[in-house]
Amino acid sequence: MQVISTEIAEVKEIRPVRHRDPRGFFSEIFREAVLREHGIDCAFVQENHSLSVDPGVVRGLHFQTPPAAQAKLVRVGAGSILDVAVDIRHGSPSYGRHVAVMLSAAEGNQLFVPEGFAHGFCTLEPNTEVFYKVTSYYSPENDRGLAWDDPELGIAWPVSGAAAILSDKDRRHPLLTALPADFRYA
Repeated sequence: MQVISTEIAEVKEIRPVRHRDPRGFFSEIFREAVLREHGIDCAFVQENHSLSVDPGVVRGLHFQTPPAAQAKLVRVGAGSILDVAVDIRHGSPSYGRHVAVMLSAAEGNQLFVPEGFAHGFCTLEPNTEVFYKVTSYYSPENDRGLAWDDPELGIAWPVSGAAAILSDKDRRHPLLTALPADFRYA
């Protein structure tokens, strides 16, 4: 299993090794000790699964505030996504910057998104299934979001605003400049 730092060091891409033979492949997709060796030392308490029928579905950008803040470990079981993590830690040298990684079932790669980052993705194929482990249970009181299309973020989404398929809730998230300082860089 390879653990690779991205442009923002706290966000990691994980590439599990696939052992192939005529039947298909076998892969360890989660190994706590390996992740811990690379600075990912957290306990995951819940795993979520989403299906997006159409390409161009945008989910996000989501996060939970303390004391229910979540780190996430994201992978794709079918299809592919552009997965995005935005640093929303006030005082961080990378505040407002993002990491964007294509995750796919074919590659089997994953993205670790630490607390203090807004997370979202755009589906690239029909019937895309996304699985993600989180370190805190879902908390409606702490559930927040950031506008996926905030021009200040400079995210090169693979879908236009007019073509993106979003929930009503995701259409109403505030811009980065309107977010309270829920996270501080330490």
